[in-house]
Amino acid sequence: MSKIISIHSFRGGTGKSNSTANIATLLAAEGRRVGVIDTDIQSPGIHVLFGMTEDEFEYTLNDYLWGKCDIKKAAHNVTNHLGSDIKGQVLVIPQGQVYLIPSSIRAGEIARVLREGYDVGLLNDGFHKLVEELKLDVLMIDTHPGLNEETLLSIAISDALAIIMRPDQQDFQGTSVTVEVARKLAVPRMVLVVNKTPQSLNQEALKKQVEQTYNCEVAAIIPHSDEMMTLASAGIFVLRYPNHPVTQIYKKIAARLMS
Repeated sequence: MSKIISIHSFRGGTGKSNSTANIATLLAAEGRRVGVIDTDIQSPGIHVLFGMTEDEFEYTLNDYLWGKCDIKKAAHNVTNHLGSDIKGQVLVIPQGQVYLIPSSIRAGEIARVLREGYDVGLLNDGFHKLVEELKLDVLMIDTHPGLNEETLLSIAISDALAIIMRPDQQDFQGTSVTVEVARKLAVPRMVLVVNKTPQSLNQEALKKQVEQTYNCEVAAIIPHSDEMMTLASAGIFVLRYPNHPVTQIYKKIAARLMS
């Protein structure tokens, strides 16, 4: 049975899109057909992780929302983009597929969204059409930070929700609001992921503190990684560093969201 998974954060800069791309890739590596939709229409960016450029966007989510195309036409098979040339070896995803539905990065189209908005109800139709027409095992939604109409819709229809936060007081307060809303929307599975954690922090103590604060499972504590920072979104981390401890943490998060 197909699953819809939302990856959300109350604030930007938490590593939400990186987490979405890496988890999607790991799920595809296990043979699944995975869709990734960028609903952060005001500040899109996940396409960079998949090695796509504006020139490769024949259609985007914006085109679907404005009635210019069917949602399936906005889906780009990026499986071949996942290969990373490492010491002459190309890493590929066996059997699985990753389809990306990007949002437009053209300034005029972003301005139009801000000025005119769009019918949020179309998103719901689009989500389900993608699952059906692409025969997806998993649809992952990279949400817009904060809480707005499309984010609430994404959370409401999700089978699982991962809230990405940092060990930062502003994140603590904002995440509290998100957790409360998600509970009211009765999301079947909700987990927290504490990202970009300084190596000096006691991870077990932090995990206990966060779980007690929100009465919610912490799926993982992800420590700060120099390799992740150096990669700078120029590819999928779990492919570049398959044996890295952070990759093993992403695998654990993926398993929790699918369980």
